[in-house]
Amino acid sequence: MNTKQTIDRKRILIAPLNWGLGHATRCIPIINTLIAHNFEPIIASDGSALSLLRKEFRTLQTIELPSYEIEYPKKGKYFKLKLIKNTPKMIRAIKAEKKAVASIIKAYQIDGIISDNRLGVHNKKLPCVFITHQLQVLSGNTTWLSTKLHQKIIKQFQECWVPDNLGDLNLSGKLGHKHMHEMPLKYIGPLSRFTKEDKSIKYEVMVLLSGPEPQRTFLETKLFEEFKTYNGGKVIFIKGVIEDTQHISEVGHITIYNFMTSEELNNAINESNLIVARSGYTTIMDLSKLSKKVFFIPTPGQFEQGYLAKRLTKLGYVPSCEQNDFTIEKLNEISKYKGLNEMNYEVNYKKLFSLFKSE
Repeated sequence: MNTKQTIDRKRILIAPLNWGLGHATRCIPIINTLIAHNFEPIIASDGSALSLLRKEFRTLQTIELPSYEIEYPKKGKYFKLKLIKNTPKMIRAIKAEKKAVASIIKAYQIDGIISDNRLGVHNKKLPCVFITHQLQVLSGNTTWLSTKLHQKIIKQFQECWVPDNLGDLNLSGKLGHKHMHEMPLKYIGPLSRFTKEDKSIKYEVMVLLSGPEPQRTFLETKLFEEFKTYNGGKVIFIKGVIEDTQHISEVGHITIYNFMTSEELNNAINESNLIVARSGYTTIMDLSKLSKKVFFIPTPGQFEQGYLAKRLTKLGYVPSCEQNDFTIEKLNEISKYKGLNEMNYEVNYKKLFSLFKSE
């Protein structure tokens, strides 16, 4: 392995959390922008997040980090209990992650770090950035505690980048707009790997799945049964399962993909009239960038997704409902809402990346 540094080309370790695919996909525009500004990104993650980024960036160095082994309960109401139960395992993983990062810094001559919600990816000797849209972490009656713990972790980094607008017109609401004492917050605008294009509509509905198991599979099963009887036009069904080989099949009016590359997904979303998806924050950013009409189904037990869906419904952008309540008839509600709209937010990346240029 050749780890010799290119002259004047600083290496940035960028490490997204493996929780669904959202953290990985929203790092794609950051990675591309780093390359455009003459940095050399080195990608570190695990599981599906790492698999996806390896497919997107085949020429970049990628490294596998210790897995947090996040397990999701079969019933959403036990989500918080499951997280508490898994805490000792996560703490061990974070310790292993810190040890791995120290080795990576030495082996690859890393000059800076960008962590998207990976709690152990930082080092006191380097400029380190934490990316999050959750300055406030919703967890029911323990929100005050989860927020305090999360902010304590964020303060171990030099800067926190929030992928949202600073003003009233924003996507994250109270999640991403909370003052933090003695912590430099930089709002970098909504992040998306996609580009809005004027294309002819090919599919009436796209089902866009993502998120941790087993809830991803539960929603896949439910929506597939619902859409088998749909007579409103063609449906494209993206399972969101990253595998070595892409598989495409057709069942009646439904075209099914296990996964798509960013370019394929960009085209397919632009060619779809309506989108049915989880209300994960990255999905919201992507569909806002493409100005789509959407129906959101938050992951059971995830307070964050529930809040985001309800907020956007209350503001008149998109309809939403709980997973067990969804029926095909609910798609008729979409016409009553204005849909998501692109939020233009100019970021001075040269200034943003100057953190890594300092000697």
